Amino acid sequence: MTVPLPGPPRPSDPRPAPPDPRVAVADAMAALDALGDRPPAEHVEAFERVHAALGEALAAGSPGPA
Repeated sequence: MTVPLPGPPRPSDPRPAPPDPRVAVADAMAALDALGDRPPAEHVEAFERVHAALGEALAAGSPGPA
């Protein structure tokens, strides 16, 4: 017979793992690949989106070694 450990109950469903920031970085960088086919007027908006995505990935931190 096992005796339960004291303390708060453990959640039945563990929290999902946070998204890997490396995926966000790869997606952001891939978005730059299509800029060669777009007019220069659209580049600024694309760079701003990539900059924001990279900032969010940096703020999220590293998930550890690859």
